[in-house]
Amino acid sequence: MKKRQVHASVKDERLIEKRRDQMIKGAVSLFKEKGFHRTTTREIAKEAGFSIGTLYEYIRTKEDVLYLVCDRIYDQVGERLQEELDMKRGNLESLKSAIRYYFRVMDEMQDEVLVMYQEAKSLSKDALPYVLNKELAMVAVFEQVIRNCMLAEGISMKEQQIQLMAHNIFVQGQMWGFRRWVLHRHFELDAYIEGQIELLVHGLTKGENVKNGSLSSN
Repeated sequence: MKKRQVHASVKDERLIEKRRDQMIKGAVSLFKEKGFHRTTTREIAKEAGFSIGTLYEYIRTKEDVLYLVCDRIYDQVGERLQEELDMKRGNLESLKSAIRYYFRVMDEMQDEVLVMYQEAKSLSKDALPYVLNKELAMVAVFEQVIRNCMLAEGISMKEQQIQLMAHNIFVQGQMWGFRRWVLHRHFELDAYIEGQIELLVHGLTKGENVKNGSLSSN
């Protein structure tokens, strides 16, 4: 799906990137504290460190800011995942490594993830499908990692099982952010990651259709 264009009256692309980055950081803080609907564009401008007039040189509406926040979150996660994943390596340890890396990115971006889950429903009708498709593209990355693992380890899974596992990985990583109010009481990050890996990978290593018959989830 084609990227939604956000109008800017400024023509300097580097300046647009800089100002929008400031805007996004300020908006995440405010949306987390007050919510999207209770936050004003004047407050976003102040939090970003410039005037309301300057703000409107880079966006047209408050909804544009929310779109930029969601778009940036998925861009950052997607770019970091692509940098980490070597799609040619397909063994079980590669899958575990990918899960660990993704969960740690989610830990670093807890505030952004929380805002996205709370406020994505407020995106405009033309922006929401684009953002959701970016999410599906990241799920597809995990689907491919799982397929590579299956091929390398001689594991058999149905396509629906692959899809479900990929979605589980994606959501369990984000859950560390939006369920942190209770998870942080019971788990350190490493314990949460390893516990989730054990549960997620168990379906691959339960002893059925495994090449060597000796794989474990440890």
